[in-house]
Amino acid sequence: MVHLKFRRNVTPSRGRINMRQRSGTILITLAIGAIFVAAFGLNDRGNAQSDAPQDTTPKKYSRSFFPNTEKLGENEMRITALGTGMPTVAYNNAAASFLVELGNGDKFLFDFGAGAMNSLAALQLDYSETDKVFIGHLHTDHAGDLSILLIGGWFGSRHTPLHVYGPSALLPEHGIKAHTEHLMKAWDWDISSRAGGLPDAGGQIVAHEHDYSKTAVIYNENGVQVTSFPAMHIRDGPVSYRLDWKGLSFVFSSDTEPNKWYLKEAKNADVAVHGTWPTAKAWAKISGQSEELANFVVNNVHTSPQAFGKIMSQVEPRLAVAYHYWNHRDIEFDVHAGILETYDGPLALAAGMTVINVTPDHIEVRELSPDSTAWPRLPSEEYGAAPRSGIPKGLLSDWLKEGIRR
Repeated sequence: MVHLKFRRNVTPSRGRINMRQRSGTILITLAIGAIFVAAFGLNDRGNAQSDAPQDTTPKKYSRSFFPNTEKLGENEMRITALGTGMPTVAYNNAAASFLVELGNGDKFLFDFGAGAMNSLAALQLDYSETDKVFIGHLHTDHAGDLSILLIGGWFGSRHTPLHVYGPSALLPEHGIKAHTEHLMKAWDWDISSRAGGLPDAGGQIVAHEHDYSKTAVIYNENGVQVTSFPAMHIRDGPVSYRLDWKGLSFVFSSDTEPNKWYLKEAKNADVAVHGTWPTAKAWAKISGQSEELANFVVNNVHTSPQAFGKIMSQVEPRLAVAYHYWNHRDIEFDVHAGILETYDGPLALAAGMTVINVTPDHIEVRELSPDSTAWPRLPSEEYGAAPRSGIPKGLLSDWLKEGIRR
């Protein structure tokens, strides 16, 4: 374990801490599968203090996060990296997805790539509470498990439609509305075979398509505001997101090259998540691609570690979070070293099941300890009472029925 003091001073009036004036330390934990930098003792952002007595006792966190054992505070946000990997899903690293839980009970999913459903299941949540998904773009490593969430969550405990928010595109068939319509058609055999036995509404998707070219608030309910803004990734269509609630903020890049919109929207965020990639040399070695192609992928489709550092040096978040590189230890050290060439602020390199708790005066970074055999929560009374069309009859042809032997 290494203790660091940062070189950069940031004044409290700008919503930061002066690391030279604070006694808190930054802990770097090197672990198989991830490098975490957890910021302890972070103060508030210089806001005027009330004269009324305040409970300044810091919340105590266990070393690991165990699902359903810690109630969120009224002014607390919990961010869980369900997956941070790539299209080639690794056994221990699902593709991109982040879950944001708020102290008011709201839950939001940002991207839901292949393998993310396994990670979400480990949290043992009520799927009716995780019914809002914000998709940055339509690569499988960012949206590949939508159908699994739709049907698996419906089979589990969701009795209302799944709400999917996502961008439009240059071509209508590339927008989120067309995508979800085709998804429903592709899985019609599955969905129609379960209809009636399960709550009718739970097998539906409501698509909320927004203009990818505009910065705009696309969700504003219960004190929570989600803003979409343009991203740059291969072709027109991708977006990034910012969530604001009770003065706390979470920014998620999805996939993008460095761009002016992220620099503006993520400025001074509490937690700023941005994709990064291995170095071009490392990617060529891992993927077998030519160095020329690897260089293009790293620097013109994604964001290099050095570029990630430059972004965060300008954004100045309370915590910068890098994700979306291949989570192997040899690569992690290269990524970490590359970021430190251009950034010296609070940093976490997220792997699947990284958990980040955020309050106005503290940020905690640790790992989730799941039960690999966990089953979701038992359905609620509302699930049992939700309208059903009735168990469908006559699904089998007569000649198939004649083959039944009991």
